[in-house]
Amino acid sequence: MSVTKDDVRYIANLARLNLKEDEIGNYQHDMNRILSYMDQLNQVDTSSVEPLEHVYEPTTAYRPDVAQEPLSHEDALRNAPDADSDYFRVPRVIE
Repeated sequence: MSVTKDDVRYIANLARLNLKEDEIGNYQHDMNRILSYMDQLNQVDTSSVEPLEHVYEPTTAYRPDVAQEPLSHEDALRNAPDADSDYFRVPRVIE
């Protein structure tokens, strides 16, 4: 399969991109290289490869999910940049 300049224009229109003529040629070249690489990958025999949940083995150690006491109201408000006695104050965003 080969990508034409009309294909690039169509995709650019879907993505709401305004491309110049030289950019269309560059994208056409890049997309054809991507499709060529995909064809190479499709030729690889993966029938003996087990499906993976992750590409790599995660090494991040997660803490156990244990219920703990929640923050007190005072402790939560202590870290607020601006608060009154009961609530966080935030800048007004709707006029």
